[in-house]
Amino acid sequence: MGPVAVLGATGQLGSDLCRLLAEKGLPCFPLAHADLDVCQHEEVSRVLKGLRPRVVVNCAAFHHVERCEEEPERAFAVNALAVRNLALVCRDLGALLVHISTDYVFDGEKGSPYVEGDPVSPLNAYGVSKAAGEFFLRALCPEHIIVRTSGLYGHRGSSVKGGNFVETMLRLGAEQGEVWVVTDQALSPTYTRDLARGLWAVVEAGGRGTYHIVNSGHCSWYEFACAIFGLAGMEVRVHPVTSDHFPGRARRPRLSALESVRLGELGLSPLRPWREALAYYLAGREANGR
Repeated sequence: MGPVAVLGATGQLGSDLCRLLAEKGLPCFPLAHADLDVCQHEEVSRVLKGLRPRVVVNCAAFHHVERCEEEPERAFAVNALAVRNLALVCRDLGALLVHISTDYVFDGEKGSPYVEGDPVSPLNAYGVSKAAGEFFLRALCPEHIIVRTSGLYGHRGSSVKGGNFVETMLRLGAEQGEVWVVTDQALSPTYTRDLARGLWAVVEAGGRGTYHIVNSGHCSWYEFACAIFGLAGMEVRVHPVTSDHFPGRARRPRLSALESVRLGELGLSPLRPWREALAYYLAGREANGR
């Protein structure tokens, strides 16, 4: 397989992927934002051409949805232009570029989970910037995998968002005894350790192109919160509300859940159901004394 460079290596997914690669005994170059800013195009080119990885996994992103509305230039710099540069560098190196994208490239109006061939139609600056990154990658780097995923949570937490939805719910539930969560937005909650395994399985199977990799099934954010407290054994009152309860600049898709038809083409099974993955995450959290 050869060495693997992981950009965004200290994030939720990046840290789990580096751990998986270590377990497999594969040489890995973990590159955190402090090591390499993906927006510094010449530096990215210099570093990667020095390391000469066979696979580059881009987990770096600007994914705070509201801040993307406020800072669209930064969103495009990180989520689109940096991907364009990575695509050109990987093409020159003959390296496979694996890029992490999002369910927010869709508008949520389909009424059922999106599959890989559905046309994109993003509603907000974050989704537009991620869709643009996908287009650049397809156009410029033949050896690529785009992994769309949804609702990530992992043990490392998201530095940009200050934790993840699971941790936020547990904290607010413990502090307040009640939370307000939207019922009119649905997703496919995905445990980053499972995503790392699924992503790497596609690489090992020789996949190319776009794949949806999420824990199976979908739910509303309200249902997700109820499951978190139920599995954690916490008595918390969860109030169902609509998106109007949380006014923001960014429009959000109503049903952006994902499912895959392309994993089956590689002989790969879908990831385990989201409730099972959540239970595993919470058990691991307790084992670590959190």
